[in-house]
Amino acid sequence: MIINGEMSEERNNPQRREFLAEAVRLSVESVRTGGGPFGAVIVKGGEIVASGVNRVAPDNDPTAHAEVVAIRSACRSLSTFNLAGCEIYASCEPCPMCLSAIYWARLDSVWFAADRVDAMKAGFDDDRIYREIELPMEARSIPCHQIKLDDDLHSFELWARLSGKVEY
Repeated sequence: MIINGEMSEERNNPQRREFLAEAVRLSVESVRTGGGPFGAVIVKGGEIVASGVNRVAPDNDPTAHAEVVAIRSACRSLSTFNLAGCEIYASCEPCPMCLSAIYWARLDSVWFAADRVDAMKAGFDDDRIYREIELPMEARSIPCHQIKLDDDLHSFELWARLSGKVEY
């Protein structure tokens, strides 16, 4: 049986459920220690290689979401910025920033427990950002403005000609 494009066995896989349970456990621990209610683990070859919890308030860092913290830890641990071959398990559906980080890190898949509606009920309105992204730049609540400069493409031109660069 296929549910939302996934084989139902995959959703009932005991190991996947264990990884998600660990992400949820981390989210509860995070709340108890002054962090936000989010946790994440990164798995490679059936083993957890990194974990993260929401550190926004403790670190005064709006980018310190559980998924980003876990990605940073996994990259340090594995000595790479390319996490192909890894999966991320999150206590909640990733916000747009975290989802972008997941794509940049090239993780193979995302598994999550609660969704953005559940997060919204707890006061986290990720859906607002999803809606903002779809708007034209000038219609967003934080307007974005482009100003072209004579040399604004210089770094890209240098990059394009650079030999031996590390592609990402």
